[in-house]
Parts: sequence; C-alpha cells; structure tokens
Amino acid sequence: MEFEDKLATLAAKIKQQTAVIQTEEATKTAFIMPFIQAVLGYDVFDPTEVVPEFTADVGTKKGEKVDYAICKDGAVQILIECKKLGDTLNLNHASQLYRYFGVTSARIAILTNGQIYQFFTDLDAPNKMDDKPFLVLDLLDIDDHAVPELKKLTKPAFDVESIINAAGELKYVSQLKRVLASQFSAPDDDFVRLLTTRVYDGVITQRVREQFAALTLKAMRQFLNDQANDRLKSAIIGVSSPPQPASMNTSDSDEGDQEDNDGKDKIVTSQEELDAFNVVRAIVRAEVDVRRVAARDTQSYFGVLLDDNNRKPICRLHFNRAQKYIGVFDASKTETRHPIDTIDDIFGLAEQLKTTVRGYEQP
Repeated sequence: MEFEDKLATLAAKIKQQTAVIQTEEATKTAFIMPFIQAVLGYDVFDPTEVVPEFTADVGTKKGEKVDYAICKDGAVQILIECKKLGDTLNLNHASQLYRYFGVTSARIAILTNGQIYQFFTDLDAPNKMDDKPFLVLDLLDIDDHAVPELKKLTKPAFDVESIINAAGELKYVSQLKRVLASQFSAPDDDFVRLLTTRVYDGVITQRVREQFAALTLKAMRQFLNDQANDRLKSAIIGVSSPPQPASMNTSDSDEGDQEDNDGKDKIVTSQEELDAFNVVRAIVRAEVDVRRVAARDTQSYFGVLLDDNNRKPICRLHFNRAQKYIGVFDASKTETRHPIDTIDDIFGLAEQLKTTVRGYEQP
C-alpha cells in the first residue's frame, strides 16, 4: 500500500469511529498505535522498537511516563505523548515531553490526540524542546506539503539530520501559513492598513478604514476563489473529459437517458456553470478525492455527481434562469434549492455539500 493510501485509510477509520472513542486508551488503541505501525512502520509489538509507558527518572519527577518511545539502532529517537481524541493539544498538559527531551537521545517529540499530530524538535536551544511545532498533521485535513516530511520519520527512511535541517523552514512556513489563514478569515487593522496604502492615495480616516476592511475581506475571498478555480480548471483539462450530457435522475432510467441523448445538441455548458462546478469540487475535496467528483449537464440543470453515479447526486446548478439556484440533497436524496446571486455564495453551503458526500461514504 502506498504511503498516502495508508494515511487515507487511517483518516477513514477516524471518521467512522469518532463517535465511539471516549477515552485516551481507546484513542491509543484505535488510532495512535495504527499510526505508529502502519504509517511510520515501527512494530508496536516489538519492545526494542516501541516502548509503551516509557519511564526515565528526571529530577524530583520519579516514575513519570511518556506514552511511547520509538527506538532505532538501540537509542530513543522519538517521544510520543497522547491525549484523547477531540482534546485540544496544549503543551501545558505535556510537561513530560519537555523534561524527557533534555535527558534522552530523542530529537523528535510528538503530541497527538489521534487526529492531529504536532511534531517538535530543538531549533531554538540545544536539547530543549521548542514551544512551537515544526510540523502539524491533521489526518482529516492533510496538507500535501506535510506528507514528504512525514515520510522522513518512517522506519525505512529515518534520517534525523535531514529532518532537523528541514525543520527550521517547515516551522516558520507553517506559522506564516497560519497567520495568512487568520488574516484571510478576519484581517486585522494593520493588515488592512498595509493593503489600503498600496491602492488608496487619500488620507486614511476612520470611515476609509471601515470601508477598506470590508473591501479587503471581499477581495481576499474572491482571490482564493479565483485561485481554486484556476487550479481546478487545470486539473479538469489534464485529467477529465469535458462534461457530457446525462440524466441526473436518482434512478437509472433508460427513458431519462434517452431524453438526454435526444436533446444533447441543445445543451450549452456555460463558463459560469464550470466555475461553480470547480467551487463545489474545491469544497468537497476535504471529504473525497477531487477526481471522483463528476459533472453532467442537461437541458434543465447542471448536475454534480460522486463517482459519476446518478444515485449519488451532490448538487444541481439551476443557472438557466434569471434567479440562479443551487439544489442540495439531504440523506433521503430530497433536493432543496437555495437562491444564489454569485458563485461565491456556494461557499455558504459548504457544510451541507460535505455532509451529502460524507453520507455516500458511509458503509
């Protein structure tokens, strides 16, 4: 199994079993031990590789334990402290990692709740664990840039020097990304002022600041939307054929297929429909591989399907009218139409679209 497939398999397990995981021990057994074994490649049943309840006497803290120590070549390389699934990861609750980091040979420390993994090293001061992680992995929202770095921690590829050398850049890039994400969500006054001075020549009064605060947020959302559309358009051109007319009935009706075939010369797929399709793909890619999201245009509406399957409608775009609508489906495949004025309005239905897709993924 490919490395990415192992991560996807574990992510699917987390989605399926979250409701029944109530304790830290259950989190370890269901998610963290499989991560150590299947993803990182260390044998959790071999005490020379994985030591549970690892103990090292530190000052007055005799007998304090770290949940797991991973060993390689006879030396402790990685320390892991675990919390219950859903718990907020807070270093104040993982003081053992700090103390053990300085008295063992480990250069990597991991704090995890089974879904989110925070990776630490000693960039700021030798043998003292940093306060901020150099890498964060969320199994339910995997950053593609994190995967190659995670591979360096696996048993076959473990190279501590390579990891440490890359950690500095990773740490600051990840922090900058979080700052940018925060600004794109709710830009602060300094950020708004910086952008305003680049485009506005007048005096920046309170009224101007308020005006540009709203304009900045709107511009950034449109920018992200444009970027997503550009990338997905490229992906469609590269891996997908143009949308083909087909029935969007939730039953596999030959009559419906024949109707579409008879009228396919009358179907015109607009750029606006393709842009909206790209937005839907961008939204649901958090749940499924974007290549599984297909388009089918008809005379009445533009349909978006999972796995190109009529029985798995994600939404319908009713754009052939003055007031545009997007139809979203519930668990019983009942369509509810929502009026929209711009393509950007589709993001307001993101959770409903993702819930629909998740429903099709349930066993």
